[in-house]
Amino acid sequence: MTQSHSFAHAVITWAHDAGRHDLPWQQNRTRYRVWVSEIMLQQTQVATVIPYYERFMRDYPKVSDLAAASMDDVLAHWSGLGYYARGRNLHKAARLCVDEHNGDLPVTLDALMALPGIGRSTAGAILSLADNQSHPILDGNVKRVLARHYGVDGFPGKAQVLNTLWQLSEEQTPVNNARDYNQAMMDLGATLCTRSKPQCLICPINRTCVARQEGTPEKYPGKKPKKDLPVKTTHLLVLCDRARGVWLEQRPPSGIWGGLWSLPETTDAVADDHKQLTRTLQKYGLRCVSKNRKPVPPNKLNAFRHTFSHYHLDITVLEVAVEAAPRAVMDCQQGVWYNGGQWPGGMAAPMKKIEPLLIASLNNRFIGINEPITNLPEITP
Repeated sequence: MTQSHSFAHAVITWAHDAGRHDLPWQQNRTRYRVWVSEIMLQQTQVATVIPYYERFMRDYPKVSDLAAASMDDVLAHWSGLGYYARGRNLHKAARLCVDEHNGDLPVTLDALMALPGIGRSTAGAILSLADNQSHPILDGNVKRVLARHYGVDGFPGKAQVLNTLWQLSEEQTPVNNARDYNQAMMDLGATLCTRSKPQCLICPINRTCVARQEGTPEKYPGKKPKKDLPVKTTHLLVLCDRARGVWLEQRPPSGIWGGLWSLPETTDAVADDHKQLTRTLQKYGLRCVSKNRKPVPPNKLNAFRHTFSHYHLDITVLEVAVEAAPRAVMDCQQGVWYNGGQWPGGMAAPMKKIEPLLIASLNNRFIGINEPITNLPEITP
């Protein structure tokens, strides 16, 4: 038995006894079901994904069901999973499958990779797990197992390191039984060869593992070089109308939280500059409510930091009591007045933190006009 066959045999044998066999996407495996699970599992833990996956499959059991849904509905199903481009790409790819592939995912690697949001590893996982085609994969778990076993130093985000790992994955993937092998490699990385405190003593390939021989498994794979993240600032506006509620708008399709529903955002210094606030409100056909012939100033509800992979965003939440401006014409993107209850679609991440403040604002109909309420819900980073 060659070294590669021995490696694959050991991993598959272990998985038959100790691997994961009851995950929802492992039942009735089709290219569609595997595809949705692989996209959801990108940068997201299995326990978090399971309820989302089950709801998704219940409401969109076929590619054609997903393609027929509105983007709003899809993003509402995705709300809370994060990295919303994944949901948008699923929807776009489903429509392409209906238009160009007879309502199913294509059966070749190149055709899969031509769909939005599907890279080489995801395409390989779909075809190997659903159809038992022999394709290597290289998700985070597989990278970790291979980097440790073969002592591949360096950050996998670097081209040379990544190419080495792909070469090793290709060499080890068996021609036959690729389905069991790829599933076993993902299970091994998720359950034994974990990021911290790997269980090397019971690993099926520990005898030939370089990292275990060195006694430094957590050295591999190499960490991403650290750098200080820049800080940006913005304001989210709770535009509260006494009669209609709080104004929500749908964000543009591209950019952060693309296509999701949120409060209006402005980077302008509207808290301390009434003229700037007036100009901002004019886009929505609104003006500040006046009290004793003076505009009611914005009321700061809270502030917090939301961190992305490449920058920090410091968010200040301002409540502004508004009313329709005379003869005003709204010059802004799609929006709705929200009075509580069901959200109009997918929710931008900060809104989950802010929602209690919206309810408080709706219930009190302008904190800035009535007596200030106490014990506002605290928002923490």
